[in-house]
Amino acid sequence: MDSIIFILAAATFLATLAGGIIILKFKKHLHYFFAFGAGSLVAVAFLDILPESIELAESVSLPINYLMLTVVIAFFIYSLLEKFFTTHDICHADECKGHIMGPIGGGSLVIHSFLDGVAIGSAFSVNPATGLIVAFAVIAHDFTDGVNTVTVMLKNKHKVNDAIFFLICAALAPVAGVLLTLSIVIPIPVLAIILAAFVGEFLYIGASTLLPEIQKSSSRRIMLVMALGIVVIAVLTALI
Repeated sequence: MDSIIFILAAATFLATLAGGIIILKFKKHLHYFFAFGAGSLVAVAFLDILPESIELAESVSLPINYLMLTVVIAFFIYSLLEKFFTTHDICHADECKGHIMGPIGGGSLVIHSFLDGVAIGSAFSVNPATGLIVAFAVIAHDFTDGVNTVTVMLKNKHKVNDAIFFLICAALAPVAGVLLTLSIVIPIPVLAIILAAFVGEFLYIGASTLLPEIQKSSSRRIMLVMALGIVVIAVLTALI
């Protein structure tokens, strides 16, 4: 089982790197990747993570209201991060050069990537099936993490080498998160709360961050790609 987790951790590393590299090569088609990520993240939040969190809470008589409140708080916290740290189009023309929001935004994405690794490790501690599904969603999302890390640096007038540095940090972060969860034992009530927090996170990223990006596209096919992301998760949750 540990070998599978390590393979998935390596996949998150490669997915993040790929996102950062591909944005420099295929900018015209990124909206399709955003669409798939939006569908898969929202689907995995509702179809797998939240039910698992509720099941864990019920096993230890933890009130379900605590989980719902955690979802809302997590959603709100990530909205604050998006508002103050990773706001798109921060700089226009020559308004800023090497703006501090570049490293702040890149750093917050590194932390977010670390929490993605924690999500994978925490899910595997629930059961392997949940771990695989969450890992799939995280890997798909880590591609956009790589995209966003490079974007926030370049939009804030930082050099490509600086963007690559933050990209590498963001790629290593989920691996560190996975390793942390392997070295500690998480109590069931805490695990239920952690999973609920990632429900809020995934909902925010999928519905509030990625969805507005894909709505900018005039292509009707983009909704089919989003639907594909939902269908893939629905099938995985039914089969695994």
